[in-house]
Amino acid sequence: MDDAVIARLDTHGERYEVLVDADLAMEFKRGKDVELSKLLAVETVFKDSKKGEKASEEMMQKRFGTVDPMEVAKAIVKKGDIQFTTEQRRRAMEEKKKRIIATIARNAINPQTDTPHPPARIEAALEEAKFHVDLTKSVDEQVKLALKLLRPIIPIKFEEKRIAVKIPPEHAPRCMAAVREFGDIRKEEWQKDGSWVFVMDLPAGIVDDFFDKLNSITKGEVETKIL
Repeated sequence: MDDAVIARLDTHGERYEVLVDADLAMEFKRGKDVELSKLLAVETVFKDSKKGEKASEEMMQKRFGTVDPMEVAKAIVKKGDIQFTTEQRRRAMEEKKKRIIATIARNAINPQTDTPHPPARIEAALEEAKFHVDLTKSVDEQVKLALKLLRPIIPIKFEEKRIAVKIPPEHAPRCMAAVREFGDIRKEEWQKDGSWVFVMDLPAGIVDDFFDKLNSITKGEVETKIL
């Protein structure tokens, strides 16, 4: 609730408001599939959300053909405006900036050293490039723009690496959940001695983190190879 913003639709001299998650609301407006239970902070349609005044069910039925708050909310978000306070806009922009930086750090490397760029370096380079976050655009859209601005400042490219892994039988069960947190396995097999062997593709920026995680769990008793 504290992070929710107001989606507002003024129509036929009446006002309808719902409290929504800012990012999900923007994605929904762009036509993406969004889980409505996560979109709405509260399943209520308001006349004035700040005063807690609910919209008239009679008027909702007349204007939207339903009193179902989920269905009315869809129309409000799709056709209306997303209202941000100054503080909400600042927080939303900061959060989106962090997600953009995290996405770049996870997927990009320095091609000169074949190592990831630390998030702090990416953030500093974005500031130097005068990159501005746009709340109306998705993270993926802005990552593309950010990369275009970053390339004249730091050597950077997106890259995936294919990793082959063999985990001894005594460690395999404890590694399974951790491995799947990093991505999808391309192929796998269980050897006769119980060892788990698999191949997966990982963003280059998280390969070292992946190796560190497996070494921590297996106490170094893991075999890995970059294919």
